[in-house]
Amino acid sequence: MNPSLELKPFNSFGIDATAKSICIAESAEAIYQQWLEAKKQQLPVLILGGGSNVLFIDNFDGVVILNRIKGINVTETADDWQVYSAAGENWHQFIEYLMNNGINGAENLALIPGCVGSAPIQNIGAYGVELKDICEYVDMLHLITGETVRIQAEECRFGYRDSIFKHEYQDDYIIIGVGFKLSKQWTPKLTYGDLALLDPETVTPQQVFDSVCNTRKMKLPDPAITGNAGSFFKNPIISADKAQQIKQLYPTCPQYLQEDGSVKVAAGWLIDQCGLKGYELGGAAVHTRQALVIINKNQATGNDVVNLARHISQTVHSHFGIMLEPEVRFIGKNGEINPMDCIL
Repeated sequence: MNPSLELKPFNSFGIDATAKSICIAESAEAIYQQWLEAKKQQLPVLILGGGSNVLFIDNFDGVVILNRIKGINVTETADDWQVYSAAGENWHQFIEYLMNNGINGAENLALIPGCVGSAPIQNIGAYGVELKDICEYVDMLHLITGETVRIQAEECRFGYRDSIFKHEYQDDYIIIGVGFKLSKQWTPKLTYGDLALLDPETVTPQQVFDSVCNTRKMKLPDPAITGNAGSFFKNPIISADKAQQIKQLYPTCPQYLQEDGSVKVAAGWLIDQCGLKGYELGGAAVHTRQALVIINKNQATGNDVVNLARHISQTVHSHFGIMLEPEVRFIGKNGEINPMDCIL
């Protein structure tokens, strides 16, 4: 147990907040026992991985359990690599492990902060690839019974930055491991950003990996130096008609057609068009190189970040009629709360 009870080292935003107690769990059984003890004391519980996608808007009035279950296992068939990773593994180090072992198909997801166990919750995605494209199954601990449950990827209800783990399985289930299936027939995904400059006929997985890492390092601040949670807002998905109206007024607006005919619009571009790059409120600020990122510039509080997010969302709505929704999870006194309840 961490005697300091300080949460600042465990959230990439670097927000000063405290918990009643902080525990480290290196097995599913440890998580279960620590959860039982907290419930016996009638305290709320928060399970944290890397703390890279959370915003503490208050001190947490309960027990924080740090999921540090480790281990990676690889098997193969004639056509596929099947990889199992425990939830506490660092995500980028996991991607590096795959690259070092000649297992390709996940390189577009390099340098996303956080742990493997958080990836299915958000259905993380970048540069044209989402977790759902490579996930085979998810192992969970059922906190009510202490039993391990495995669900297949098609049961996870993966959507854009969404999954069943944000809904039915949010409270009573904890992800303890993820199974991945990666084809030995590698097909590069080169539709987004600088990847489009690469030649699909000659490109290698290492080149894709390097390009993604270089782009992210150029655009995104290092949370070890400047507190942030990566992309703060989801890219909004709007109707084709609405997208066409925006395109007529702003021909350079980045838009991405979805399978159902709707259109995804770049939230960072919308924020930039409103002149908000570098805008500061309290100790929080919009990053000067990537408008989608809110940074902890000067000892920001959680409320500073909330107030800035509200200002951004309302400004974008007044300019474009689009309400931005946070991708980051908001944590209050007793646990997770709906971000939209805070910024509307």
